Amino acid sequence: SILPSSPLALERHCLCVRIGALDTTLPTSRCHSVLMPVLRQLLRRSASSLSQGHQLLLAPGQLALRNDYYALRHGWSKANEAGIIVSRIDSGARLEYGLHATGREQARAAGDAFKAIVQTRPVTILASDFSRTYETAKIVAAAVNADVEAEPALRERDFGDFELGPNTAYDQVWARDAVDATHTDNQVEAAAAVLSRAAGAVQRVEGAREGHAVLLVSHGDCLQILQTAFAGVDVSAHRSLPHLETCELRRLELLGV
Repeated sequence: SILPSSPLALERHCLCVRIGALDTTLPTSRCHSVLMPVLRQLLRRSASSLSQGHQLLLAPGQLALRNDYYALRHGWSKANEAGIIVSRIDSGARLEYGLHATGREQARAAGDAFKAIVQTRPVTILASDFSRTYETAKIVAAAVNADVEAEPALRERDFGDFELGPNTAYDQVWARDAVDATHTDNQVEAAAAVLSRAAGAVQRVEGAREGHAVLLVSHGDCLQILQTAFAGVDVSAHRSLPHLETCELRRLELLGV
């Protein structure tokens, strides 16, 4: 007979054959020895089809996510209002660079939207420990009666020499990213390094929890770069993906698997 094409379907097929074996005198060990090598081959083929970015997100042995992920960029901040780059924790943790009043209103609206999405599901909220992200997360968490876990891996990308300077410097950094995602020109953190740490946060959740709605509260560049792992595109192309506005809530799904 023709074997099922997917690992899950084949696994179910194996079970059916084993049950049939009990009715027919075919030893269970014989069924196992014939079908399990095929199952292992299909699993290897499925794993090889995952992009490098996908593999960064998944715990060892996984072929699919165990949780649902949502990205939330922080609300409009005082740094946004001033048009400056605040990308290091020593300045980013200061309240003077926290949420603007507009950002708090945005966070309350995001909390209502997230509550409508998750309903009664268990919730995990991870947030960068910058003041603007953590405050955003706390406001959303209040709406869904959840705790906030500080996650340094979701901090803003370090923009090096451009820290506390005008945010017009972003464009030249992004132009270099498109050519070389490992560049550290002007002491800027490499896009590839940001992807590694942010995806690591997802992978840790995958290894510890299942069936949760997971909210990742972070920053524009960090989330923009993290999206590439879910989308299965090279990190150098992060600016080709839809941009996240302040306090925009977006579902993150594995694409192309």
